[in-house]
Amino acid sequence: MASSCFLRSILFSSPTNLRSNPLFAFSPNTLTCSPPSTASRFESLSVSSIGAGSSCRLSSTRRNVSEVRSMATSAAEMGKEEKKRVEIYDLEENLAVDLAKFTANLSDKFCKERGAFTVVVSGGSLIKSLRKLVESPYIDSIDWARWHFFWVDERVVPKHHDDSNYKLAYDSFLSKVPIPPGNVHAINESLSAEAAADDYETCLKHLVKTNILRVSESTGFPKFDLMLLGMGPDGHVASLFPGHGLCNESKKWVASINDSPKPPSERITFTFPVINSSAHVSLVVAGSGKAEAVQAALKKTGNVPAGSVSAEDELVWFLDKPASSKL
Repeated sequence: MASSCFLRSILFSSPTNLRSNPLFAFSPNTLTCSPPSTASRFESLSVSSIGAGSSCRLSSTRRNVSEVRSMATSAAEMGKEEKKRVEIYDLEENLAVDLAKFTANLSDKFCKERGAFTVVVSGGSLIKSLRKLVESPYIDSIDWARWHFFWVDERVVPKHHDDSNYKLAYDSFLSKVPIPPGNVHAINESLSAEAAADDYETCLKHLVKTNILRVSESTGFPKFDLMLLGMGPDGHVASLFPGHGLCNESKKWVASINDSPKPPSERITFTFPVINSSAHVSLVVAGSGKAEAVQAALKKTGNVPAGSVSAEDELVWFLDKPASSKL
């Protein structure tokens, strides 16, 4: 039996009137998208030019267990670095243009390969950066009917509340694209934070059983096609804040938080194992106010949650020039 998450998704529409919206009466076209253009890009940095890389050499010398483990850890970290790409743009507008091309290209790839495209978003300024997707050519060419839309974290408030990530996404994005109502997977905000987290995890597990969501062969956690994340000035991602115990959660898919250092205090969030099991992860950061956190995450000069983000296939940082000013 479907979880309550699926029953709620049928009612998806305006936060003030949870009924179907005429915007969803749409027959999608097949997307044709060229690779992202580099014309608008200010600079493309290799990871090695940002932070010190790891190295691993084979030797005939016998090594004790701790040395072997250290080498394995270094190799794993090096593998993560090789999957990381940093793109820097002189204008945020150019960043938004390339982010749209990047997202549309992945949509085309996964819709053709597996018949669905699972996309996760955060709140905050990330939604604004998706604005080019609701314009030509993407509004008419993306196969929106195959999108499944999720939130990496959510505040446990009514959907019409100004603090709701659902409302933010609906007002600026979802109300303008024809994603089927049943493919928009929001939390049940009428529950407590703990119950809402459990309910959302049940929702994800149902989607795994119906083959909408894949499972990572290496981690056993759900493998989303694309995770789109913003980052706070303190380096937090999702609702995983610096120094908070949830950063170390290793078993749950979705966790609740009742003491968020940033209001509102009650939230649900994907855990790092879920975030890092995604095929593609993009961290989208703009503004000089986040430059120190970007530096801490990429140069490993500070312990910020954003520095723990990785991806199974590729992690891409989309930065504007002010956000990259301390690299």
